[in-house]
Amino acid sequence: MTERTRLRRLPEQGSHRREDLHAVLDAGFVCHLGMEVEGGPMVVPTSYGRSGDVLYLHGSVASRTLRAAKRSAPVCVTVTLVDGVVLARSVFNHSVNYRCAMVFGVPELLTDEGDKLAGLKTISDHIAPGQWEYARFPSGKELAATTVLRLALDEASVKVSEGPPDDGDGPDGELEVWAGEIPLRTVRLDPVADPDLRGGIDLPDHLRDGGTAPGATPWRVLDPGRR
Repeated sequence: MTERTRLRRLPEQGSHRREDLHAVLDAGFVCHLGMEVEGGPMVVPTSYGRSGDVLYLHGSVASRTLRAAKRSAPVCVTVTLVDGVVLARSVFNHSVNYRCAMVFGVPELLTDEGDKLAGLKTISDHIAPGQWEYARFPSGKELAATTVLRLALDEASVKVSEGPPDDGDGPDGELEVWAGEIPLRTVRLDPVADPDLRGGIDLPDHLRDGGTAPGATPWRVLDPGRR
C-alpha cells in the first residue's frame, strides 16, 4: 500500500491482495492508460495482457501517449468491469456494481525484439488464447511500428462494488418505488467470418469455444477478513 493506492472512500470494498488484483486484470482485456502529454492529461484505451506481476500494454509508435512513455513518465492504468446498474428508491442512492483495478508506476518502453515479441504474445493470448501460434507472426517492419510497454504491478489497488441498493431499511424503504439491480454481462457470440475469407478455411479449434468473454464472470465481493 502507498499513499496513492490507500483507499479513502469505502475502504471495505477494496483490497491490496495480489490475487484480487490478478483476478480483475485477467477478467478484462481493455485498459485505460493515463499520463501527462504535452502539458496536459490524456487517457487512452488500449489492449493489455498480464504475465505474473507484469502488465504489457500495446500501442502504435505514432501514438502521442505512447511516445510520451519514452520520457519515463509516471502513468496510471485502470481496468473497470461493469457488472450491473443499481437502482435505489432515491436517485441519490443510485450506483453501479463494478470491479476495478488501478495500477501506478513508470512503464518500461521495450526495445529488444525478443522482449517485444514476448509482450505481444502475452497480449494476444490474453485476448484470444491460441491465436498467437495460429496466425502469422509480426514482420520486422510491423514490429518496428508497434510500441510495447511493460509495467510492474508493484503499486496497485482493487475495488469492488456489488449487491442491491442499501436504502431498504431506511425511511425510503416505505416508498412505492421499485429498487434492485439490473445485471450487465459481456458475452461471447458466434464468430462471424471475414466476407473476404477464402472458401475451405474452417474456424480453428481454439476459437470454437462458445463460452463467455473476459469480464463476464461474476466476482464475489472480497471477504474483509482476508485482506
